[in-house]
Amino acid sequence: MEYRFSDKISTLQPSAIREILKATSDPSIIPLAAGNPAPDAFPVDEVREITERVLREQPITALQYGISEGYQPLRETVTAWMKEHENIGRDFDSTLILSGATQVMDLTTKILCNEGDTVICEEPSFIGSLNCFRSYGCKLMGVPVEADGMDVNALEEVLKTADNAKFIYTIPNFQNPSGATMSLEKRKKLYALAKEYNVIILEDNPYGDLRVAGENVPAIKSMDEDGIVIYAGSFSKILSPGIRVAYCIAPAEITAKMTVGKQAEDVHTACLNQMIVYEWFRNYDVGAHIKKIQGIYRKKLNLMCDLIDEELGDFVDYVRPEGGLFVWCRLPDGVDMLDFVRRAVEKKVAVVPGSAFLTDDTKSTQYIRLNFSTPTDEGIVKGIKALGELAKEYN
Repeated sequence: MEYRFSDKISTLQPSAIREILKATSDPSIIPLAAGNPAPDAFPVDEVREITERVLREQPITALQYGISEGYQPLRETVTAWMKEHENIGRDFDSTLILSGATQVMDLTTKILCNEGDTVICEEPSFIGSLNCFRSYGCKLMGVPVEADGMDVNALEEVLKTADNAKFIYTIPNFQNPSGATMSLEKRKKLYALAKEYNVIILEDNPYGDLRVAGENVPAIKSMDEDGIVIYAGSFSKILSPGIRVAYCIAPAEITAKMTVGKQAEDVHTACLNQMIVYEWFRNYDVGAHIKKIQGIYRKKLNLMCDLIDEELGDFVDYVRPEGGLFVWCRLPDGVDMLDFVRRAVEKKVAVVPGSAFLTDDTKSTQYIRLNFSTPTDEGIVKGIKALGELAKEYN
């Protein structure tokens, strides 16, 4: 039989990251292309204890259908935590519990965009979100990312010319892939521009609690007095990505439409998983756990960056991030980036080509993305040394 796929899905290409990760099934490959939390960052014993207790004491609640908006005790906990933690949430806001933060991107696009509408994105940006926007037939317009975040002057020019721009997508903290953190001044300017041009902001903050240096910067959502910011948060990086629990805080009129959209996708987020997160907050010291994993990532980030300085020297340019999971490296102009990536795999090191993160992934770029959270410390050392050896082959 000849299969005829929809126009929306036919134009999508496999994730370059996922394709490269296939190489990491070979245990000899060092996974600098990944983005998984460090194995020692998981509170395994706590999750085991919680799961056993929930299934013993509340088995039917855990195994039965739940409401689409989310497990109410967890919704209340997240609402209170984010108000205290980030000063997020106004009287007009509501909280939804969702199946991973990518569902926030999906539902935002589903309820706001018609085919052909424009989504304004940072350039580069997270490939998973870019593919989500593409799957709805949206036009992507990129805004360059500088060392201190999105170029807001370029953003204003895009807003002047964009056709049916529905929202601006930003990862302001330790951006994926660039590692950049948006300055407070730029966050204020971004908010002001969105208000002026009547465009929603979709603030994606999966890495905010992984700060290892510098000072915290207020969330854009904390400035939202006008109901123009949708905030996406996740427990994937501080608890577990496998349980797929995330949350969205947005004006109630928006979350009501998201709820309808979610009912057509997965009905509700897994009840057992939501209860695990709730019980974790109720019975354990989440703040102490976050400090613990910050220590883990501080060590791994500094190890990688120090080795880049030693082994790659002037071959790459990069800005040391203040947190997150990634280091964004620029290769010399005379080096073919894709050739470098292929030859790195031959040396048993997987890195991600920077073109994967562009709004038009057919364009050329000199960047590669490295991840320091997934590999062991020994893997980081071996991987960067191997890249250093490869760099010498281009001299």
